[in-house]
Amino acid sequence: MALQQIASHKEGAEIYQGEALCKQKVKEFLAEFRLPKGLIPVKSPIEVGLNRATGFVWLKQQKKSQYRFKAIGKTVSHETELTAFVEDRRMRELTGVKSKELLIWMTVSDIFVGEHNPSKITFLNNLTGLSRTFPVAAFEVEEEETK
Repeated sequence: MALQQIASHKEGAEIYQGEALCKQKVKEFLAEFRLPKGLIPVKSPIEVGLNRATGFVWLKQQKKSQYRFKAIGKTVSHETELTAFVEDRRMRELTGVKSKELLIWMTVSDIFVGEHNPSKITFLNNLTGLSRTFPVAAFEVEEEETK
């Protein structure tokens, strides 16, 4: 997304800074939109924001990070800035997130929880049309990770 477009979506947004507050707000925003609270495991966030009028959300962190979801055996990579448009049970036009499939890093562009089956979550790459579906429980926050 072009920087000018990002700037226009940040106007009028709720903006939070500081590691502890950002971690808390990420979980709150995910829960508010009925997405699993552990979906975006951030290590060193410095800013998070949400424009409720447009649904635009962003997260900035100090450096790129990787995280392995043990329950499904998948590794994800997060760039220093993630952006998306959020709505009930869905993140679309996601930027800054990749998932490792075999030996290739694939960009994740959409994430949604099934409307008819809310126990499943699907990750989509719009460029290739490939998608993967997993149990929502694999993305819930584990107690030892919250400390």
